Amino acid sequence: MSDTETAKTKKPTGWLHTLVDYGPLLVFLGVYKFYQPPETSTFGEIAAVIYGTIAFMGAAVVALVFSKWKFGKVSPMLILSTTLIVGFGALTIWLRDERFIQLKPTAIYLLFGVVLLVGWLRDRAWLQVLLEAAFEGVTHQGWLKLSRNWGFFFFALAALNEVLVRTMSFESWLWAKLWVFLPLTFLFTFTQIPMLLKHGLSLEDTDDVLKDEPPTG
Repeated sequence: MSDTETAKTKKPTGWLHTLVDYGPLLVFLGVYKFYQPPETSTFGEIAAVIYGTIAFMGAAVVALVFSKWKFGKVSPMLILSTTLIVGFGALTIWLRDERFIQLKPTAIYLLFGVVLLVGWLRDRAWLQVLLEAAFEGVTHQGWLKLSRNWGFFFFALAALNEVLVRTMSFESWLWAKLWVFLPLTFLFTFTQIPMLLKHGLSLEDTDDVLKDEPPTG
C-alpha cells in the first residue's frame, strides 16, 4: 500500500477513536436525561442512573467490539476501561448508588498513573506497549518521558474527578466529563508534541499523537 493510501485509511480514525472512547458516555447522558423526572425525586434519580448505567455498560461493550472490527485490534487500555465500566456499573445497579459509577474514572486514572510511573522508574516505557508503538521514530527516552508525563497527568485527573464529584451534582459531573476532561486531555496532548519532536517524532506523525492519546473516559 502506498503512503498516500495509508494516509487515507488513517484519516477517519481520529474521530472514530474519540467516538469509541466517549460514545458510551454520550449514551449514558442521553438515557439518563430521558428517564430523569421533571421534578427530581430520590427514586426517580436512582432509576435514571440505573437505566443510564445499563446503557453505558452495553455501549462500552459495543464500542469494544466495534474497535476490534474497525481497527482489527483492541487496545489494552480499552479492554481495561470496558472491564471497569462493567464492574463498577454492576455495583451501581446492585447497590443502587451512583457513587460507584463516579468512582470508575478515579480508579482507572490512578491505575494508569501507577502503571506508567512504576514503569518509568524501572526504565520501562509502558505507554509504548499500551499504544503499540504508534509513533514511529520516537526514542526510548522520548517514550519514557511521555509515560512519566501521562502518569502524573492521570494522577491530576484522578484528583480533579474527586473534587468534581464532591462539588457538583451528578448531572453536572456527567457534563464535566465532556466539557472539562476531554478538552484537558487534548490540551495536554498538544503540550507533549514539542518534547516528542525532540526525541524523534516526525512532523508527519503529529496528527497520530492526537488520534492515539490514551483514553480518559
